[in-house]
Amino acid sequence: MKILLSLAPALALLITAACAPAKPTQDPAAIQASAVAAANTMVALTQAAVPTETPIPPTPQPSPTPLPSPTLLALPTLPLSLASQAAPTLALAPAPGTAGDPCNGPLGPKAAGPTAAVRIQNTTGGSVILSLYLQKTSFGECGYRSFNLAPKGSLLVTDLLQGCYFAGAFVETPKAKTKAFGNGCINSGKGTVSVGPDLISISPG
Repeated sequence: MKILLSLAPALALLITAACAPAKPTQDPAAIQASAVAAANTMVALTQAAVPTETPIPPTPQPSPTPLPSPTLLALPTLPLSLASQAAPTLALAPAPGTAGDPCNGPLGPKAAGPTAAVRIQNTTGGSVILSLYLQKTSFGECGYRSFNLAPKGSLLVTDLLQGCYFAGAFVETPKAKTKAFGNGCINSGKGTVSVGPDLISISPG
């Protein structure tokens, strides 16, 4: 009887140990999933903490400097004197360097000095507007006279002052418009002026 009483506590302890619930074990798959989630969280936090690079704005390029505009030079002009509304005549400008020259005007009807009878001929097939510019003579006379010539036409001028002339003409043919120039002196009682498509010849006679 004493033996049973001494063994009772041991039996009770043994029964208690046998009846105690077993300690639960963790699922390996759950542990692995938790570890992967924690690693992903750490990677995301690390990336968020990295400072982002601010892009450097491009350096503005200097705008091109505009080139200076060219300066236009004044062109020589040929002043026109209209003898009539139907037949304009050409007045030649004086030689360069004589701007404001009092000789740049028509010859007066009573100009002083000897005259010549001059035949003016148009050798072209077009109409001609001719101007004869007289250089200053020993009598102080100078200026210009203008004439209109029909195609292949001619005229006789009996009161043209003797002296040296510069001649210019507009020649208008059915096919083209040209300009003719020439010079020469008339120092006798007669002379000729011949107008071509681009050349004017002046001879004493």
